[in-house]
Amino acid sequence: MEALAVRLSHLDSHVGGAIRVVAFYDTLMRRRVDLPALARASAGLAECVAGIRLHGTGQLIRMSPDGRQASAPPSPASSTAPITLDEEEIGTVWLERLSPPGPLDEVLLDRLAIAAAAVVERYGPARTTMADPALVELVISTGSDEAARARALRLLGFAADLPIRVLAVRSQLPLDQVGGLICPNRPVKAALLAEVGVILATTVNPAQFPAGVRAGIGAADSPDRSWRQARTALRFTTPRQPVVHYGDLGALALLTEIPPDAARDNADVAAITRMADSAEDLETLDAYCATGSLRQAADLLHLHHSSVARRLEQIAKTLDIDVTEPTGLARARLALITWRLLDD
Repeated sequence: MEALAVRLSHLDSHVGGAIRVVAFYDTLMRRRVDLPALARASAGLAECVAGIRLHGTGQLIRMSPDGRQASAPPSPASSTAPITLDEEEIGTVWLERLSPPGPLDEVLLDRLAIAAAAVVERYGPARTTMADPALVELVISTGSDEAARARALRLLGFAADLPIRVLAVRSQLPLDQVGGLICPNRPVKAALLAEVGVILATTVNPAQFPAGVRAGIGAADSPDRSWRQARTALRFTTPRQPVVHYGDLGALALLTEIPPDAARDNADVAAITRMADSAEDLETLDAYCATGSLRQAADLLHLHHSSVARRLEQIAKTLDIDVTEPTGLARARLALITWRLLDD
């Protein structure tokens, strides 16, 4: 490689320099250096501050050309490159050059990013969000013994003392993107099992779920129990309530234990089934059940309250339930939820 670089440098100094940069990082990778050593060597080669940041752990490394940690406030990056592992962006590398980027900065950062990804993969669990489905299944399976479950969690990168919350997710977006949004800068893993997304997370920010994603969130208990709870909570999600915590269901969770045939035979559920052919009536009933208020339902539906009142009169006749009185409203709510569970 060095001989080739010398020969090419006589023809094109840029090509020769690029090959020398490649050889430089090949040597570092053969020596199995860690991330601080990579940043230190890169700063010395570039003669400016070099940085490495990992998204999953929040680890940040900035080294100056003298081999020490950069103490000055970060300057704007003159060049950046993503660190990718298993086709997922797991971090960033950059140079803080005060002058315009040099002719070899792009090559340097490209090789630094490749070397950083190799270090992450070699010295610990991959910091990618997507995980081996077999390991995730071992974590959430009721048939796993605790030793096997603990080993699987360790291989996935979770510390033994961290509580694990399990989520059941239906999403058109990539699961790694969803996981990164709801649990930024903390351990999080995702996998697709039987057409349902599984996310293992140490913390969850429900407000960060993207639009269009439905999720059931289990309690931070044993992962197998949390998974069962998450799947139950997912069944209760709706377009109006796309994220449901199992703990918020309370006694409503018992509805999932009703045999489907018994639920279909119930008069109130059967009435909802007949009414479901009218999307307008179904939407009106859903809004009224969600709010318990004529005016609030009208606000949700963007209608005048008198229009909603007329719709509810017709719905009451169809269901043979007076939804404007407390007992009738409770019956309608339970029937609507039970009907939805039948379709899940």
